[in-house]
Amino acid sequence: MDDPAYHRKLGLSKATFERIEDEFSKRYYDGTAYRSLPDYRKNLEKGTVLIADTVVRGFPKIPRTLVLEEGIPRYFGGEFAVEEKMNGYNVRVTRIGGEIYAFTRGGIVCPYTTWKVEADLDLDPFFDEYPGTMLCGEMVGPENPYTPHDYEGIDSLAFRAFDVRDRETGDSLPVSDRRAILDEFDVPQVPFFGLLTPSEAVDEVPRIVDDLDEAGREGIVMKTPHVTQQLKYTTSSANRGNLEFAFSLPFDYGQDFMFRRLIREAFQSVEWNESPDRARERAHALGEAILLPMVDTIENVRDGKTIGEPHTVRGEAEAIEALLEHFRDQGLQLEIETDESVEAGRLVRFVKKTQATKDKTDAYLDGMIVQE
Repeated sequence: MDDPAYHRKLGLSKATFERIEDEFSKRYYDGTAYRSLPDYRKNLEKGTVLIADTVVRGFPKIPRTLVLEEGIPRYFGGEFAVEEKMNGYNVRVTRIGGEIYAFTRGGIVCPYTTWKVEADLDLDPFFDEYPGTMLCGEMVGPENPYTPHDYEGIDSLAFRAFDVRDRETGDSLPVSDRRAILDEFDVPQVPFFGLLTPSEAVDEVPRIVDDLDEAGREGIVMKTPHVTQQLKYTTSSANRGNLEFAFSLPFDYGQDFMFRRLIREAFQSVEWNESPDRARERAHALGEAILLPMVDTIENVRDGKTIGEPHTVRGEAEAIEALLEHFRDQGLQLEIETDESVEAGRLVRFVKKTQATKDKTDAYLDGMIVQE
């Protein structure tokens, strides 16, 4: 893959590209070699891909505000769009050499996601009209191999677009243009809550967040009309859900993951001007999210049950098998709980086993001393 065009396409000097070139991980998908960047380097986004003579930029980090009333006017000088932040996994879908590829956030082709978007969406008309772009979106739904979450009207796994970008430069289509174009090509998108000024947002954004929180949804992403700036904010229910998951596997997820979500809850409680009784209710809910999953996990380890992340997937037999092999190739240990033949092909329930939590919990149950 020694092609001097890569440094130009990435906006780097040749010497700079040569210094970081070895940091790209070599991978293969269906006989095609490609490379992906596993972390952020030299103004390059994590998940940036080099494939054939093509660059596919990674999706950038979106900053977060903990206080809406102060964060919005500080970050946005004028009108901005508000869209739902859905709970799933981030993918970039593009067409290269006539083939559709779905890249995860880390720049890895997921065979199951690629099959799913091709099975559900007719993307060729869009890519015929807009070659060189990538559809950025979230894969959401209960039958999800990475982040399962229930959404009304989604019974398996579905794609929801939130951006269209030039895959080489990373520049976005304006929000209004993107929403109109994707509607024209029948590509489903995340819900849109409208355009707001910072002064309007003081009252309107908390109302939107409250409604999403009540429905158990994740949050919002705010973005300037040309998507030059973005800002995210999550609901309390999403924070609790994250904590429940993390504390069900307490030795596999770091303290930073947990602490950040607790901080979000504290700032939201203050900004929402909660009464002492309401703050106590929030504390009670957080305590349950932290303690009860750990108790369940300790009991399950004690009883000899498998510990890990449960998932359900449905689809063509070959696509399911490719997904399971994809996970095993990444070193994941899987336990298949059920494997059924259904009208769509196969329905498989499996657990991604998490060894650290099992091993440490076993050790503590056996009397291992804790050094503090």
